[in-house]
Amino acid sequence: MLIREARPDDWPRIWPFWHRIVAAGETYTWDPGTSEEDARALWMSPAKRVYVVEDDGTVVASAYLTPNYGGPAADIANAGFMVDPDRAGRGTGRLLAEHVLAAARDAGYRGMVFNAVVETNPAVKLWSSLGFTVLGTVPDAFDHPRHGRVGLHIMYRPL
Repeated sequence: MLIREARPDDWPRIWPFWHRIVAAGETYTWDPGTSEEDARALWMSPAKRVYVVEDDGTVVASAYLTPNYGGPAADIANAGFMVDPDRAGRGTGRLLAEHVLAAARDAGYRGMVFNAVVETNPAVKLWSSLGFTVLGTVPDAFDHPRHGRVGLHIMYRPL
């Protein structure tokens, strides 16, 4: 698998799994009805460094890296990750996460925070295994389509 910075022409290959994941309404706090135009603006913003994972020429995952705060706290990163659900369980998410964590360190970030990790998201196990801790949980903040009201974790890891 190849990890590289995304190009604008990658968006049509990211959008199908981005849409599938967000429309499911289980792991992201974004509106499940987000239009493609708005999704592209969210994910591919010029303020973000965006990466893709290619496997045999097919884009199977994407992530972005961006400052979580501004000013004196701009050295704390935020990131978002999406792996094509058809590729789940193959190590793609871990590979991409390790790449983005290294890129964040190389860019001078001192830590990474995730602001709203749905507590039922299977990725919580991955983030924990990569050294993230749950700083707190906002109870009953997310209306999960299968589990009802669940919490949103705030997770952090120093770099």
